[in-house]
Amino acid sequence: MAAQRSADRPSAPRRTILAGARIARPSGVVDGGRITVEGTRITDIRSRGLDEGGPGAPGRDTEVLDLPGHLVVPGFVDMHVHGGGGGSFSSADPEECLRVAATHRRHGTTSMVASTVTGALDDLARQAAVLAELVQQGELAGIHFEGPFISPGRCGAHQPDLLREPDPAAVRKLVDAAHGTARMMTVAPELPGGLASVRLLADAGVIAAVGHTDATYDATREAVDAGATVATHLFNAMPGLGHRAPGPIGALLEDERITVELINDGTHLHPAILRMAVRDVGAERVAFITDAMGAAGMSDGMYPLGPMRVEVKDGVARISEGPTAGSIAGSTLTLDRAFKRAVTLDDLTVDQAVRALSANPARLLGIDDRVGSLAAGKDADLVVLDAGYDLVGVMRRGTWLVRPEGVRPPAPQGPGRRG
Repeated sequence: MAAQRSADRPSAPRRTILAGARIARPSGVVDGGRITVEGTRITDIRSRGLDEGGPGAPGRDTEVLDLPGHLVVPGFVDMHVHGGGGGSFSSADPEECLRVAATHRRHGTTSMVASTVTGALDDLARQAAVLAELVQQGELAGIHFEGPFISPGRCGAHQPDLLREPDPAAVRKLVDAAHGTARMMTVAPELPGGLASVRLLADAGVIAAVGHTDATYDATREAVDAGATVATHLFNAMPGLGHRAPGPIGALLEDERITVELINDGTHLHPAILRMAVRDVGAERVAFITDAMGAAGMSDGMYPLGPMRVEVKDGVARISEGPTAGSIAGSTLTLDRAFKRAVTLDDLTVDQAVRALSANPARLLGIDDRVGSLAAGKDADLVVLDAGYDLVGVMRRGTWLVRPEGVRPPAPQGPGRRG
């Protein structure tokens, strides 16, 4: 199988300068900053304008964007996404998978992990082989197996008759099928073989995530001790937090080794619960995800989710038939909307939102040397937002996928000014 290269990669100018915007740097937001991009990487970033000269001053073959009143943030990193643009990562069709990736890139997600949906082991292994090639080509950041090793009582949008216990041999089969590109697997640790599988994943360098689970508080703590480090969409598909039976939520919230995924779409979580979680665990332990299915970026209608059918109405996806009919089936969220909700409705600061949508997931996935923050030497993955926090620009590896307005022509080359 030879996948075509993504269609959203035209050639980039030799140098691009973004000037005058607020810039979300790891040390905090700076006003009137300047970012210089050469080729695919950021080469200079500072909190002063073009008139002050220095590295990255305009010259021949330089494209300059004046962006006063705008905010530049790192490209978003989604570690849990199933589909979008009418397509699914579970399709085993490389072109359809590229369409999913392109849809989310246009909404600011410049790095993403492809999540599968519960299926037969052989089907999942075939999907993994396709996705692994796209990871190796740089189109995706890895694979997340969400199911089939989850609780039948908390299966959500996963087909119940395809679920199975997390036998370590079956877990190993999927990890091997990904050819080194498996980044995460969700497991219900209370099932037979659950703890052994968590240990296997941790030893293999794959994130073991606790989710779709009926685990008790104590069983969840055992899973964390065994090597689990992520809570799959915390609060969703698990028992509620009880004052006598804190369950998995209590254990996952309190343990500093756990990063919690949160779906910030206004449907999966009440804003008060989201604020409580961020306040309780701290911004360093939160990763906003989409958990998006094929309808992300699309209109209402009927869509597939693995082997199941989903109806989207008013932007909310629900299983349309069978024993789990009516269950929420992923989301139609994109991360630009999650960012805007965070800073306009959820009382998060820009710094906190950047950590949740970029820095933290990049660190968890082990790709923070290249993405997740704006710094010289890193990939030129960035998002431009207007004063209302609406997306107006997306750059991935130095190429504009969504181009902001206000581009100035290249500056003429003069004495002492080299491009």
